[in-house]
Amino acid sequence: MLKTLLISLSVMLAISIYDFKLVSLDGKSFDLSAYKGKKILIVNTASACGFTPQYADLENLYEKYKDKLVVIGFPANNFGEQEKGTNSEIQSFCKKNYGVTFPMSEKVSVKGTDIHPLFQYLTHEAEKLGVKDPIKWNFTKFLIDEKGKLVAVFPSDVKPLSDDITKYLN
Repeated sequence: MLKTLLISLSVMLAISIYDFKLVSLDGKSFDLSAYKGKKILIVNTASACGFTPQYADLENLYEKYKDKLVVIGFPANNFGEQEKGTNSEIQSFCKKNYGVTFPMSEKVSVKGTDIHPLFQYLTHEAEKLGVKDPIKWNFTKFLIDEKGKLVAVFPSDVKPLSDDITKYLN
């Protein structure tokens, strides 16, 4: 109960996406405010999911639009226990199998009572756009504009290089 209250309080205090400070897979701190002026695609990921091959397209998207977009992966074990690995195992898997160079957060929870404050914030912002319960599975994508505003939410089956996403980048 106290943890849920603290998470709710931290989300209420977050005025924008740029207020979130995170930890990468290799244990280093990073701050979303470093990406002001760029679009941000936030994706909850998993290494043993049917959508896992999207890592390749996420990397291609990141490379193609690097001047105006950052992709950030957030490994999560919320669905079907499809992300059981440690942070170092996840990092190794992503680099070895998909050549991932985009930023990756440490493993977080994207749903439930232990939801990470960033995903509580994103869920709240998605509801303002009319998207109720936006995170139904791994590889849900949240697109943030250059000013830190959530502009779109894409379900798992929307491929990273699809027109649905790239129309916001061209």
